[in-house]
Amino acid sequence: MKIAFFDTKDYDRNTFLKYDGMSGLEFKFFETRLCEDTVGLADGYDAVCAFVNDDINSQVIEKLRSFGIKLIAMRCAGYNNVDLSAAYGKIRIVRVPAYSPYAVAEHAMAMLLCSVRRIHKAYNRTKDFNFSLNGLTGFDFHGKTVGVIGTGKIGRIFIEICKGFGMKILAFDKYPSEIDGVEYVDTDRLFAESDIISLHCPLTEETTHIIDKKSIAKMKKGVVIVNTSRGALIDSEDLLNGIKERNIGAACLDVYEEESDFFFEDFSGHIVNDDTLARLITMPNVIVTSHQAFLTEEALSNIARTTVENILDFFEKNELPNEVCFRCKNSAG
Repeated sequence: MKIAFFDTKDYDRNTFLKYDGMSGLEFKFFETRLCEDTVGLADGYDAVCAFVNDDINSQVIEKLRSFGIKLIAMRCAGYNNVDLSAAYGKIRIVRVPAYSPYAVAEHAMAMLLCSVRRIHKAYNRTKDFNFSLNGLTGFDFHGKTVGVIGTGKIGRIFIEICKGFGMKILAFDKYPSEIDGVEYVDTDRLFAESDIISLHCPLTEETTHIIDKKSIAKMKKGVVIVNTSRGALIDSEDLLNGIKERNIGAACLDVYEEESDFFFEDFSGHIVNDDTLARLITMPNVIVTSHQAFLTEEALSNIARTTVENILDFFEKNELPNEVCFRCKNSAG
């Protein structure tokens, strides 16, 4: 069984190579992303393994089908970059629903602490032997209100971390759960009362641009926004304007609406042709990490193990507990 891996980096190869040759699996790693221009590389393979920035549209689906490929194994939780309707009845899609919710929740808090306590500024200053404290004043988390949008596994772990700081927790979720010490409210109240807002929900038609100029207008002046979920949850232009108008106090972004053109690559010697991203990065109260939240040894190990299990489930058992599908029952899609 020959598997073509797309959009791979060294850390992908290092974690997947230990499974190469196991149960007849043979891996080929391509650095390029999967899209209409590169799909020809998959010819001669039995399945493809893709990531968050691969563009698996209807044309790519049809081309993969013509090659005889019957499985796309996403080595991530998200699948909004896959045209599920085009794949229905042609190619089956599997994903890794949970690899390390702790990794993402902890990264959200790390960014938040870094931003509020000005750690990034202090680090740069002391490298130049500047030990001034001017401009480094933050605020206590204890007693502050954090609004959590999305209370799945990652959101719940983030909530538990916030509890450890003595924060008040407001939450919004389409499907509320019973969580001790958490008050579920509508988005209007969450926006109005939260000192910090952290996004942990999936990207759907309902949640696309859940943070925009209308919602920003309802927020506390100086609110801190954290996004470690999906870039398109935030209208980037509206976020930038909210920061410029001093309505948003800080933003911590591990994802970005147009990240597929930039994230995971080194553009340090190039001009970035995205004015919004460039301006956000220059803001002193904005921290951007390039979809790094998942990147821990534990998460990479879990991603590799579950992805391989998904592939073997398809070829050996034809049972896919982690399938996403346009119309299938018992499917996340």
